[in-house]
Amino acid sequence: MEIRNVHDVDVRSKYVLLRDDFNVQIVDGKITDSFRIDASMPTIKYLIDNGARVVICSHLGRPKGKYVPELSLRPIAEYMNVPFIDDCLKKDFLMDMADGDVVLLENLRFYIGEEENDDAFAKKLASGYDIYVNDAFAVSHRSAASIVGVTKYLPSYAGLLLEKEITNLTKLLDSPVRPLIAYVGGGKVSTKIEVLKKIVKIADKMVIGGAMGTTFNYALGLPVGDSLCEKDMVSTVNEIIKLSVENDCKLFLPLDKGVAKEFDKNAVRENCDADKIKDDDIIMDDGDKTIARNIDLLNTAKTVIWNGPFGVTEFGARWGRASFDFARALAKYTKEGHLESVVGGGDTVAVLDACGVLDDISYVSTGGGAFLEFIEGKSLPGIKVLEK
Repeated sequence: MEIRNVHDVDVRSKYVLLRDDFNVQIVDGKITDSFRIDASMPTIKYLIDNGARVVICSHLGRPKGKYVPELSLRPIAEYMNVPFIDDCLKKDFLMDMADGDVVLLENLRFYIGEEENDDAFAKKLASGYDIYVNDAFAVSHRSAASIVGVTKYLPSYAGLLLEKEITNLTKLLDSPVRPLIAYVGGGKVSTKIEVLKKIVKIADKMVIGGAMGTTFNYALGLPVGDSLCEKDMVSTVNEIIKLSVENDCKLFLPLDKGVAKEFDKNAVRENCDADKIKDDDIIMDDGDKTIARNIDLLNTAKTVIWNGPFGVTEFGARWGRASFDFARALAKYTKEGHLESVVGGGDTVAVLDACGVLDDISYVSTGGGAFLEFIEGKSLPGIKVLEK
């Protein structure tokens, strides 16, 4: 895949509409996770250093076309120390910009036309700019006005982050260093059916954990108690298991689970073998035997993909043990040069951040849904429009 990138164009004195993904968590006006913002900085710096007049646009949350104060991008502008423009369709500020200046526009999704890829909105958004640069891999699987629509009206290019995502994930899929082990967690099989089918075709081993692992165990006839489980996914699970056998991908499911009698972060944790789950048990994490097995498997890997936590990580260490212990082990093995690691998905990246090991992973993708769809082999609309 060859795409037009920002190196292909002279940006000096040009007004550049830069699409970033600053859909970050903000609590009480403070950014709690700046990973996506920080990941976008190389492109912003490149544009500044080359004399562009940079106007950043992004979305935050799902305001559904209405102004929602809590979803304003103003705190992000303050974090970046750049001027804030309180309406993404304003243009009067452009005449005051000089080469190397940067501003941030207000939330694109305050206009309903953004998510609907409304042509009139896209045309208004593009008006006044010379060049469009997409650096928002995490939303490039969406056909939004700021991702697809504006490319009809402006010469369009990929930013450094988007290019980096494509390069790294393509390499992973086309020529991984083997053995390749994929660890897949999260809540639902139904949201990852196609990626699971793709992974069993490229991985040597696949580890299924979290609530997804609970659904797999249920399909094999094991008890799941009063737990999150997609019981209508049994036939799909059996199909994935069959595909894993056909493609010589060894499947590993939870051996035990961390359970409680109530869904509460302070609930008493017990470890229970997968075949001993009681009717009133609530599964909230993978168990200690599973944790040890998952970490031990790292000794057999040269490349590891990880997407999706293995427990209720938002409840902290007690119910995030399987994810936190694995994150630290994966970082250690990577740092020591035993394997290459690729991690994607917002909740999974949050685990790395909580453990302080983001910088020890070989490659951390900014994408969640886009990461999964790229691995599936789908054509992402935001990338397709940039192809040469």
